[in-house]
Amino acid sequence: MQYYDTGWFGVFVTAMLTVFILFNISRAHRNSESLFIRRIPGLNAIDEAIGRATEMGRPVLMVPGIGGLNAISVQALNIFAHVTKTAARFSTPIRLCLADATVYTVAQEIIRDVYQKEGMIERFHSDSVQFVSDRQFAFAAGVAGMIYREKAAATFFLGEFYAESLIFAESANAVGAIQVAGTTQTTQTPFFIAACDYVLIGDEYYAASAYLTRSPVLVGSLIGQDWCKIAIAALILIGFATNSYQSTQLTSQAYDGKEWTPLAQPRHYLASETWSSLLFNPKSARDVKVERPLEPEQGGSQ
Repeated sequence: MQYYDTGWFGVFVTAMLTVFILFNISRAHRNSESLFIRRIPGLNAIDEAIGRATEMGRPVLMVPGIGGLNAISVQALNIFAHVTKTAARFSTPIRLCLADATVYTVAQEIIRDVYQKEGMIERFHSDSVQFVSDRQFAFAAGVAGMIYREKAAATFFLGEFYAESLIFAESANAVGAIQVAGTTQTTQTPFFIAACDYVLIGDEYYAASAYLTRSPVLVGSLIGQDWCKIAIAALILIGFATNSYQSTQLTSQAYDGKEWTPLAQPRHYLASETWSSLLFNPKSARDVKVERPLEPEQGGSQ
């Protein structure tokens, strides 16, 4: 299906989202604390989990999934930076386990910078950030073994997880760790819900950085996207109401997919003739004839 008539609608939605985000970023720069972000229980449990690990003298273990360096893993590392910042203040040991070499390199620098900014670079140990394996179940076995050996008191599983998710969650549950988990893989969320104490569901995963850091750009982007969702929902409701009303009205013209033609007798609008149908189902490529120049014939003797 080739669209010709509704390009303006996509531009309109994109422009609306851009305006909403930029406007809210400017609001956040003035006072980000005044912008409301819903409380996320899983993130509020971070201090509790780290406090428990500190009292028990056991480490905090973090896993950003098995994905590569993408927005999902970067989001997880941003949350882990906040966890590390809190743990560093209490001299609580951390273990960050990685399955991707690129993510490992970035994570090592992020964690080192956290200790550097807190003025505690001497507390950063090379074994705090570990590359375990790039093989899925070898990585799962290595992390599970570390959980059992070191008796982690708090675990954070955030990122892309697949079949190994329940191995991590059950291992941490077996040693009595407080667990905070979240994944973009909806097929694995039920396993985390069954075995973990707190789970970030849906958009909560992407809202986590804004919630923890209150960065103006992150907060403004988050609220701008929420405004756009509300606007789109309102457009859907308006379209539903107007489409239902138009379907009950009479028309003296018929639309054949190309143009309106007069009718001998008025009738109700067909579903394909309402304005919403014409907006989202414009003419297809088969309705448009494309004239191509004829190629010169090849052949003949030289």
